[in-house]
Amino acid sequence: MPPEMITQSSDKSSWGARLARSPWDPFSQPSLKPSQIQDLRLAASKMTGAARRAFQAEMTLKYCRGSARLAETILGWSREAVEVGLAEHRTGIICLGAQSALSGRNRWEENYPEAAEVLRGLAEAHAQQDPTFRTTLAYTRLTAKAAGEALWAQGVAEDQLPSPSTGKRHGCR
Repeated sequence: MPPEMITQSSDKSSWGARLARSPWDPFSQPSLKPSQIQDLRLAASKMTGAARRAFQAEMTLKYCRGSARLAETILGWSREAVEVGLAEHRTGIICLGAQSALSGRNRWEENYPEAAEVLRGLAEAHAQQDPTFRTTLAYTRLTAKAAGEALWAQGVAEDQLPSPSTGKRHGCR
């Protein structure tokens, strides 16, 4: 319960008990209507990851005086997620989860950038304009197998040759 404070009334003749509310009162509720709270919850539910935490941190700073516990109580958000968002906001460093930071495999292009540049050059050399001129896309008649053979002929090691799906990403058939 908020603390009550004995204050003198405005006519200075009588004393009465009044509820004193200050901007620093930890128990005062923010001025959000239920429809606004519902809108904030909906907006946060449409976001994920760092964007969601940044939104929650901004709204916590704006409406909950930077208190993750108050945001949890009023807005129903995870206190831990709000705390991480506030820390990201304060430091400017975005936190990555272990799943996104440590899992997955690098693309072939990231592992072998020199060979990827050679493959792009091959694909561009065999590219041609759409014969109907209806799109700005370029087409190539180079197959993934032929691209792999051309890379091997240019001195790319066999263990560095891309899979057919990599060739398709670069425009090979």
